[in-house]
Amino acid sequence: MDIELARAWVRAIGAAVERDRERLGELDAAIGDGDHGANMQRGFAAAVDAVGAMSPESVGAVLTKTGTTLVSKVGGASGPLYGSAFRAAGKRLAAERAETEEVGAALSAALEEVRRLGGAQAGDKTMVDAFAPAVDAFTRVAGSGGRLDEAARAAADAADEGLRATEPLQARKGRASYLGERSVGHLDPGAASTALVFRALAEAAGA
Repeated sequence: MDIELARAWVRAIGAAVERDRERLGELDAAIGDGDHGANMQRGFAAAVDAVGAMSPESVGAVLTKTGTTLVSKVGGASGPLYGSAFRAAGKRLAAERAETEEVGAALSAALEEVRRLGGAQAGDKTMVDAFAPAVDAFTRVAGSGGRLDEAARAAADAADEGLRATEPLQARKGRASYLGERSVGHLDPGAASTALVFRALAEAAGA
């Protein structure tokens, strides 16, 4: 991953969130307060502008700027979680170019930060249910010598599977957990936006 690919990833996320804003909002309305789509669209639109206006010296600088922008622009829990994830990844990528395994390590750091902040694990019906399998798939392909596009495609597919797996779960974290059994039968909106983030990476990488 080089600086321009990092920028392309952020742009691809912005486009995906804009395209799926209503769907994310509908998913959130079913088990939350309904503003996830609007919050994500606002945050990533601002991030696209921010990384487009900067002259970064590293891949990490792009991701760190993205994270800082999300923290300041996205409301609710999503801003701190996504923002901190991107900043954690950015801290691991201090060069102009990162090898696929280095990107995998950065994504692993991002996942650990999400877990630390939110206290969620796989099965809690949160973004972790898409994030964790995506990172596992990415690092597995990267560790076997796979290219970035191959690792990103595997991650995106795993995130989609993780999203689908949230439907029968009962939420144990976040606002949805207040619904108890009524949260069963709905996809988690955070997992849905996470799946968009990883699919955007695959698209940016040419997968």
